[in-house]
Amino acid sequence: MAAADVETRRMVLREINKRHLDTSRLDVQVFHGVVYLRGTVSGMRGHDIDPKAEMEIIRRILRQRPGIRDVVIDVIFR
Repeated sequence: MAAADVETRRMVLREINKRHLDTSRLDVQVFHGVVYLRGTVSGMRGHDIDPKAEMEIIRRILRQRPGIRDVVIDVIFR
């Protein structure tokens, strides 16, 4: 994995952790500026949120960041 992809992955994880999402079963990978989010996502216990809407917000935020060409979200929402 290229050094730029490693730094981008760290930034993506920081952005995801700002949300009230249980991402313990989420896999985050970055290849040549394309972010891949795969796995299972749900709302954290005690927070009434829509995980699907939160992931779309994350997608919009990430697409605005320099160095990110695309965001592929392939997750199951619980």
